[in-house]
Amino acid sequence: MANDFSFQIVEDLGIIGEPTASGWETRLRRVSWNGRDPKYDIRAWSPDDSKMGKGISFSDDDFEDLKNIISNL
Repeated sequence: MANDFSFQIVEDLGIIGEPTASGWETRLRRVSWNGRDPKYDIRAWSPDDSKMGKGISFSDDDFEDLKNIISNL
């Protein structure tokens, strides 16, 4: 079983926090995984975007729910 996958960064929405000493940045982006519809995505990316860390992706509806929760804190 292969671990091949594809991704396309559709929109870069911004940096969360400070970059690491090696230049990795945690970013909020819209990413299309394996040709699917883009999702909101939060994860660390290498400076050239060739590598990524573990992260979390949200559908549009889930991201809207998250925004509502944060705005009510």
